[in-house]
Amino acid sequence: MTAGDPHGLNPWVDARGQNPYPPLLPHPHLPAEQRAVRFLGPAVRVRRGPRPGFLLVVAVLAAAVVLGGRWWMSTSTAFGPPAGVGEAAAPLGAPPVVPAAPGGYAFTAVQPDGAGPVAYSPCRPIHYVVRPDGTPAGGETLIADAVATVSSATGLRFVDDGPTQEAPTTDREAYQPEVYGRRWAPVLITWSTDAESPDLAGDVAGIAGSASVTRAGHTVYVTGSVTLDAEDIGRLAAAPGTHATALGIVTHELGHLVGLDHVADPTQLMYPSTELASVFGAGDRAGLAALGAGGCAPGI
Repeated sequence: MTAGDPHGLNPWVDARGQNPYPPLLPHPHLPAEQRAVRFLGPAVRVRRGPRPGFLLVVAVLAAAVVLGGRWWMSTSTAFGPPAGVGEAAAPLGAPPVVPAAPGGYAFTAVQPDGAGPVAYSPCRPIHYVVRPDGTPAGGETLIADAVATVSSATGLRFVDDGPTQEAPTTDREAYQPEVYGRRWAPVLITWSTDAESPDLAGDVAGIAGSASVTRAGHTVYVTGSVTLDAEDIGRLAAAPGTHATALGIVTHELGHLVGLDHVADPTQLMYPSTELASVFGAGDRAGLAALGAGGCAPGI
């Protein structure tokens, strides 16, 4: 506790009540538009909306289902937890060696100097919590399987911190010491409805994204959010013929969480339509391996 921080929650305030460190800055490279792609018979119609930072993709089923990746900017304080909480001296795992193969990939954001993607630190685990409310039958397994797939493809380590009562929101705080202690808040995974999460209205089946912090020219994702439509995904998971698609939707959203963007290659899971793929393709895996090879972040 310091004189400038009477509650003892802010390690970046000195005895004079001043911040001796540079502020944490949300990463500026965010998509500038909303786009939704919906398949209507043989034609494709593209809708564009004015709200920034919202990406949608479609899953072609008996009834079209749209899933999304809305990249949100953290509204946390400018200080955050002590630097390097949970950070090891070396990566906790290593991405697999991916053989050369056709297939593209894209990153949601790149480092300020353009040298590599923005990613989670491989030297600390990605903690996550799941709100159990409204979980459809088999929903726990869908999340566990998708997390395991992304962990295997990146070498990043995920830790399930158990249930939470935190609700999804578009302006989630990245640092919540009163709830999660003096660390970055864990990734929040929720099953929701369009009544609670208006961005799930219509055919949208999921939204996901991560908040980043920049210090000393290096940008790192520190937490994120995955919001899944319980009704849409639950319906798909309940039918043997579409269970793989349900898992593909959740896995696609976890791909967005760790830093993959959409691609133009229809054989990849990160293509903006899942009618051809329900598992990561060669290009997806190359991108995920690159995200798992990001730099450690002891200063964040």
